[in-house]
Amino acid sequence: MLTIVVLAVLVVAFMFFTGVYADVLWYNQVDFSEVFWTEIWTRAALFAIGGVFMGAAVWLSMWLAWRARPQNMQSQTRDSLAQYQKQLEPMRRLVFIGIPVVIGFFAGSAAMNGWQDVLLFFNQEPYGQVDPEFGLDFMFFMATLPFLGLIVGFLVSVVLIAGIAGLLVHYLYGSIRVKEQGGIVIESPSRIHLGVFVALFLVLQAVNYWLDRYRTLQSQNGNWAGAMYTDVNAVIPTSTILAVAAALVAILFIVTAITGKWRISLVGAAGLVIAAIVAGAAYPFLIQEYQVRPSEVTLEQDYIDRNIEHTREAYGLADVETTGYAGETEAAAGSLSGEEASTANIRLMDPNLLSRTFGQLQQFRPYYAFPETLHVDRYDVDGESQDTILSVRDVNVDPTSSWVNQHITYTHGYGMVAADASEVAAGGRPSFLLSGIPTSGALGSDETYEPRIYFGMNSPSYSIVGAPEGAPERERDRPQDAASDQDTTYTFSGEGGPSVGSFFNQLVYAIKFGSTEILLSSDVNSESQILYDRNPIERIQKVAPYLTVDSNAYPAMVDGRVQWIVEGYTTSDNFPYSTAQQLDSATRDALNTDAAANLTGQVNYIRNSVKATVDAYDGSVNLYAWDEEDPLLKAWQKVYPTSLQPYSEMSAELMDHVRYPEDMFKVQRELLGRYHVTDPVDFYENNDAWSVPADPTEDDETIKQPPYYMTLRMPGKDEPAFQLTSTYIPQVTQDAQTRNVLYGYLAANGDAGTGEDGVKSEDYGHIQLLELPRQTSIPGPGQAQAQFDSNAQVSQELNLLRQGASEVINGNLITLPVAEGIMYVQPVYIQSTGTTSYPTLRRVLVSFGEDQIGFAPTLEEAMDQVFGGDSGANVDSGEDPTDDPSIDDPAAEEPGSQPSPPESQSAQEQLGQALQDANEAIMASEEAMASGDWTAYGEAQTRLNDALSRALEADEAIRGGATPEEGAEAPADGEQTEPPAEEGTEG
Repeated sequence: MLTIVVLAVLVVAFMFFTGVYADVLWYNQVDFSEVFWTEIWTRAALFAIGGVFMGAAVWLSMWLAWRARPQNMQSQTRDSLAQYQKQLEPMRRLVFIGIPVVIGFFAGSAAMNGWQDVLLFFNQEPYGQVDPEFGLDFMFFMATLPFLGLIVGFLVSVVLIAGIAGLLVHYLYGSIRVKEQGGIVIESPSRIHLGVFVALFLVLQAVNYWLDRYRTLQSQNGNWAGAMYTDVNAVIPTSTILAVAAALVAILFIVTAITGKWRISLVGAAGLVIAAIVAGAAYPFLIQEYQVRPSEVTLEQDYIDRNIEHTREAYGLADVETTGYAGETEAAAGSLSGEEASTANIRLMDPNLLSRTFGQLQQFRPYYAFPETLHVDRYDVDGESQDTILSVRDVNVDPTSSWVNQHITYTHGYGMVAADASEVAAGGRPSFLLSGIPTSGALGSDETYEPRIYFGMNSPSYSIVGAPEGAPERERDRPQDAASDQDTTYTFSGEGGPSVGSFFNQLVYAIKFGSTEILLSSDVNSESQILYDRNPIERIQKVAPYLTVDSNAYPAMVDGRVQWIVEGYTTSDNFPYSTAQQLDSATRDALNTDAAANLTGQVNYIRNSVKATVDAYDGSVNLYAWDEEDPLLKAWQKVYPTSLQPYSEMSAELMDHVRYPEDMFKVQRELLGRYHVTDPVDFYENNDAWSVPADPTEDDETIKQPPYYMTLRMPGKDEPAFQLTSTYIPQVTQDAQTRNVLYGYLAANGDAGTGEDGVKSEDYGHIQLLELPRQTSIPGPGQAQAQFDSNAQVSQELNLLRQGASEVINGNLITLPVAEGIMYVQPVYIQSTGTTSYPTLRRVLVSFGEDQIGFAPTLEEAMDQVFGGDSGANVDSGEDPTDDPSIDDPAAEEPGSQPSPPESQSAQEQLGQALQDANEAIMASEEAMASGDWTAYGEAQTRLNDALSRALEADEAIRGGATPEEGAEAPADGEQTEPPAEEGTEG
C-alpha cells in the first residue's frame, strides 16, 4: 500500500514538474522568462509567508492550550471527553503538526493569489493628483489600500482559525467545560487565551473601520460613485468612532484576560454591536432619508461634481473636445464641394459581410479560412492613404483528420488579402489591393513580405515544425498558383517554439498535450520545434499578466513581416470617485456578441498603456510602453524592467498602422453618454442623457451599433485622420418611446504615425464630440434605416432584386458629418441562393436631412440624387457594379451571353425574360464556382449583371406607364421619381 502511495505521489509530482518545465521552455523561447520567474518567486514567497504564518499561529495556539491543560484531567472532564483524550494522546504529536500544516497549505494557496497587489504596492509610483476628501495621492487608493485590505483580511483569518483551534483544545482537555447542573467553567489559561484572541480580532476590526473611511471614495452603491454627502457627514465620522470604540473594547478584553472579570468586556462588546447598528447603519440612513433626500440637488452638488471630474479623469475623457455642430438638414447642389477628405474613403465594403466573399474568391484550398469579421486598416496606394479591408488567409485544420494532418502537415496559413474599402470592382466584387497565391497587388507581393502565418487567430493548438537540412519537407504550404491542383511544401526555418528534439522534451510535451504521438511519431526529429499558445491575444496575456488585453487583434504588413497588433490596457477598480463599468456589457455590440471572447470584469480606471505586436511567422512578441505617464504602467515597468520597450523603438511603418483601441473606445462612449454633461445640476436632473443606438441592420434591438474605423476630416480640423467613430441618440428607456434622432457624434483620432521612427503624432488619441442642436430632427441610425426601408422606389427596386432568387443584405450604415449636416451611406448587397454564393454590392443608399434619399448603382450617383443632381464631391468609387463592357459593345459579346431583348416585347415580357435570365446566370455562377472554372464564372456574372440591368429598366418602364417601344422616357437607373402632390399641398 505504501508503495502505491509513494508511486502516486511521484507521478503527481512529475506531472506538476512537466507543467512548470514546459512553461520555462516557452518563456525562455519568447525571451520573457523575467515574467515567469517574477510571478513564480512572488507566489512562492507569499505561499511560504502565508502558510508558515498561519500554520505557526495555529500550532502555537494549540500547543499553548495543551500546555495549560488542567493536570487533574480525569477528575475534571466527563467520561466522553476522557475517552477522546485517550484516543488522541498516542497520535497527539502527529495531529498537532498535521492540522497546522494542512491549514497552512490552504492559507498559503490563498495568500499567493494576491501577488499582483503585493508587487504593485511595493513598486507603486505617485499619480500626481490627490483626492478632494483626504488629500491622498490617487495611487494610495489603487495600490496601498488594496494591499492593506489584503493584509488585514489575512490576519483576521489567522486570528479566527488559530483562536478556534486553541479553544477546541481547551475544551478537549477540560479548560473549558460545561457543568452538569448548568453553566460554563472557563479556567484561567483558556480565559487568557480567549481574551487575547478576541482583543486581536477587535484590533483588526478597528483597522477595518479606519480603512472603511477611505473605501467610501470607491463606493458604487449610491446614485453616483464615491463619497456623497451622507458618506462625508455620517459614514466617515461614524467609522472613525467605531474604530476607536473597537480598540477600546479590545483593551477591555485584555483586562478581562488578566482579572477574570467578564462583565465589563461583555458590556463593552454589546455596546460596540449597538453602536455599529446605530452609528454604522441607522444614523446614515436617517441622514440620507430626512436631510439629503428633501434637498438632494443642493447637498449633493459638490459631490456630483467630484464624480464627474474623477470619472472623466479615470477614463481618459478629461480632454475631450466638445464642439457644437450646425446639423443642417437641407441638401443643396454642390454642398459636398471641398468635402473630398471625408467622402474619398467612404466605406462601401462591409468587413462584416465580406468574409464569405473573400472565402469564395481567395480561399483556394479547404485548409485555409477567413474570420467572420475582417479588419479595417489603411495603406498608402500610389502615394495616397487608402482605407482597406483585409485579413490573413489563416490555416483551417479539419478536427476529425489524422494527428499527422492536424499537427504536422497543416501548420500555417498563407498571405494577406486586402481590398479597397471604398472602391468596387466589376460585378460588385471587392477591388483587391493584395490577393492571389502567390500574393501580389498594389500593396506588394511574396517577395516584399513573409506571407506564411504560423501564429494567428485560428491556428491549431500546437504544431510540430522544422527538420534537418536535406530532410523531406512535410508542411503543406500553398497551391503552386491560384489555378493549380498541385501544392508546394515547406519547412519552418524560424525560432518559433521550444525544441522537442530530445526524448525528455518529447515526454514533457506528450504529457502536457495528452498525446503519445509526440513521443512515438517518426516525424518528430532532432530539429523539431513545437509551436503553441499561438493566438496573439492569448500570447500577450501570457507574457503580460498585469494587462487587460483587447478582444480584437488585427494584422498589418510591417517592415516585410505580418505583425499582429494588440492593444493592452492597465485597469483598476479602485480609483476614487469614478463610476465603474462592466467590461462585458460595455464592449458587446453587433460585431462582438460572443460573451466568451469579450472582456470581463469591472473597472473604473483604464489606460491604453501598451501596444504589443506578435510576429505571424515566428511568434516573437514586442511590448511597447505607449502611455508612459500612466502610473500603473510605471509600477509594472519597475517590476519587469526588461519586458517593455519605449515606444520610441517602434518603426515608422509600425506607427503608421497603430490605431485607436476599439474596446477602450466602447467603454469611453458608454461613459460619455452621461458624462458629456459637466454641470452637476444638469447631471443630477439627467435630462440630457444619451445612448449608443442599436444596430439598424440587426433584428435584435438590444444589440448596439459597433464603432466604425474610417478616414475623414472632422469639422473644424484641417486634415483628415483615421478615426474611430460612433453616434448617440437620446437615452433609451423602457417606459417611454425613444426618439431615434441624432444628438451626438464621437470620433477618436487614430493616426499615430508621423513618418519618422519612434515619433508619435500629437493628435493621436484626440477625442472630439459633436453636439447637435436639440431643436432639429436629424434622423438617428435607426430612423435613417427606416426611411431607406420605407421609401417607395427603394423598396420596389429591392423587391425586384429579390425576385431573382436572391437575398438583399444591408451593409454597414456609415454616419458622416459633412456639409454642416449628417449624411448616411449604406451599401446594399445581393447574394444568390446556394452554398457557393457570396454577397456582391449592387446599390448604394445615401440620405441627408430628413427626406432626401438617393439610391443608385454607385456612390457618386446616389449622392448626386440627394444633392440636387450634383453633390460637388469628386468621388471615384470604382466601377458601376452593374456595368460590363460586353453589355454595350456588340463586338465584345462573349459566346453564350444573353442577347438584348427584341424591341417587339412588352415591358412586362421583358421583365419576365430578364428575371429568368438572372436565375439561369445565378445557377451557372454556382456551377462554375463549385468546379473552379473562373472563366465560366466571369461570363455568368456578366450575364447576371446584364439581366439585372434589363429587369430594372423594364420595371421602371412599367411603373412609368409606358413600354419602351411606345417611346416613354424611363427615369435613369436609380433616379427617384417625384410623387404626385397631395391635395392641399404644394406640388
